[in-house]
Amino acid sequence: MCVVLKVVELKGLSLNRLNLKKPLNKNGLIFRIMENEPRIGPPPELKRISETVWELPISYKKGMRVPARIIANEELMKVMDAGVFEQITNVATLPGIQKFAFCMPDGHWGYGFPIGGVAAFDPKQGGVISPGGIGFDINCGMRLMTTNLTIDEVKPKIKQLVDELYKAVPAGVGCKGFVKVSRDEFKEIMKEGAQWCVKKGYAWEADLENIESHGKIPGADPSKVSDKATKRGFDQLGTLGSGNHYLEIQEVKAENIFDPEAAKIMGINKPGQIVIMVHCGSRGFGHQIGTDYLRTFLEVMPKYGIEILDKELACAPFESPEGQDYYKAMACAANMAFANRQVITQRIRDVFSHVFGKTAEEMEMNLVYDVAHNIAKLETHIINGKKKELLVHRKGATRAFGPSRAAELPKNYAKIGQPIILGGSMETGSYLLLGTGGAEETFASTAHGAGRSMSRAAAIREFRGEELQKKMEKGGIYVHAVTAKGLAEEAGKAYKDIEVVVDALEKAGITKRVVALKPIGNVKG
Repeated sequence: MCVVLKVVELKGLSLNRLNLKKPLNKNGLIFRIMENEPRIGPPPELKRISETVWELPISYKKGMRVPARIIANEELMKVMDAGVFEQITNVATLPGIQKFAFCMPDGHWGYGFPIGGVAAFDPKQGGVISPGGIGFDINCGMRLMTTNLTIDEVKPKIKQLVDELYKAVPAGVGCKGFVKVSRDEFKEIMKEGAQWCVKKGYAWEADLENIESHGKIPGADPSKVSDKATKRGFDQLGTLGSGNHYLEIQEVKAENIFDPEAAKIMGINKPGQIVIMVHCGSRGFGHQIGTDYLRTFLEVMPKYGIEILDKELACAPFESPEGQDYYKAMACAANMAFANRQVITQRIRDVFSHVFGKTAEEMEMNLVYDVAHNIAKLETHIINGKKKELLVHRKGATRAFGPSRAAELPKNYAKIGQPIILGGSMETGSYLLLGTGGAEETFASTAHGAGRSMSRAAAIREFRGEELQKKMEKGGIYVHAVTAKGLAEEAGKAYKDIEVVVDALEKAGITKRVVALKPIGNVKG
């Protein structure tokens, strides 16, 4: 096997690492050619710190300012994508980084940061902000809702339910949303996020309490967003998109409830209960904002004296004009994503009401939590015994506040910690977890999913969507996908074993398992 071959090009900036015969996409951004699967396994310099913590020292690579740490057990480490070690040690060279550069057990090669990457920067020490540490689908995140319905009530209607959800929530590349807003109204969404949805009847007031940051990142400024980004985003509200995004109906089985008391607090109180999970983000809107500012940062880095090992880590000092502009634009995309998931929630409630002849309130379709996993946020953390305000980048990683941060959590969760929604594969299921005090060691961060173990190209070669769909239906999971190819990309075997990932997180002391959730129906983007 060989290392992933990467090609990056921005309009007006040629950064090719190899000669290509085919042009890149019209947005001038980021294509990766995978001739074979990436090589796997850690470098010999990796040191084991504990059962689930591994470290590459600053001597590993010239320019590292802090060590790099990977959270994983031995089983995961043996098959870890070698690109993770290359990328996370590159992150460790960035200005203003604090303590460690982290990668979670779901880690794999990404753009700039590895997926699963976490890093915190001190703005007072020249700390930077980098689109490559946030992701292009800004505020891609997870949302979980309860119902009081049981498997016996839902299973006979699962096909009707999934098919109607497929019609109600547009999915696929370039899909358009059903919520029609003007450009000016879209600017309000950029500023208000899910709070706009309450005003427009797409949310219950109680929903806001259970959304990270109450569904609104402060500081959003639409004037920092390009016309092109606005054009790509204003008609995508209420859409899933494509790739690994989904809407899933799940069952709570008795044997999968690990903490009944915590589960009850979150609204999960009986075996056979049905819940709904949503995974999506800011769509093309966030992608264009990332593209715009990556180009800007590549141009301005020289004037700030910033040198990086990988152009994908283009950045600017957080307190610089360019850094502030990107943060304000990023907040716009994050707020759009909160609103997007909220509008989808309302559509789900409407469909369930139609299929079961009850109101959403009667079915107790309450929001458990909504959490981002592609974002940068200002948070207070303790470094060398002192409190500091740091800019925490989470790229394919989830915030994991424990009870010690009760003041920053919904009142219902103050004593148990923040809910964490960990998405697995559509074949194997997902997890509801809780943040812990131990997560303070990783900047209150944990994994965001199972993590890919196979590239999309390899999955398409290995699996056939039509066959996979039949297999899943035979196994009790009805899936309605936009394309058979897209379904093949998301085969269960293309992902790491979520049980192993969750076990590593729990043994590392950064999360606590509450409930495992098993899919019975899925709308696939």
